[in-house]
Amino acid sequence: MIYLGCDHGGYELKNVIAKHLLKLQLSFVDSPVMDDEPVDYPDIARSICGKLGEGDKAILVCGTGIGMAMTANKFKGIRAACVSDTFSSKMARAHNDANVLCLGGRVLGAGLAIEIVDAFLATDFEGGRHQNRIQKIEFDSTNNE
Repeated sequence: MIYLGCDHGGYELKNVIAKHLLKLQLSFVDSPVMDDEPVDYPDIARSICGKLGEGDKAILVCGTGIGMAMTANKFKGIRAACVSDTFSSKMARAHNDANVLCLGGRVLGAGLAIEIVDAFLATDFEGGRHQNRIQKIEFDSTNNE
């Protein structure tokens, strides 16, 4: 499943992405944010990242994408990447097995954002030598192990 989430700074771009996913006939769960009234990005990231299961992906949009990424990465099993180009989007998936794409609604134009989303969704994790690195990311910080 693909989950979409945004705060007020990402509302317009999230809607562009939702229309694109519909056009591609991809199934997704849309954000509870349905207008551009102020809402706190940590609340949105928390509600969506708490739902992600094995194989799910999320696209989170705030003003810059940074706040969403910082919040999302607090959750066990989440590997969120704040991306602003297609190469980084592909590498976030291929090498880092990113499952959350964070975008900046005040940073990216609609055309580039769609290219980034397409690259993210079309790229598979390569595994292999990258799997060991993913395991090193997923340590228990309370024990520094």
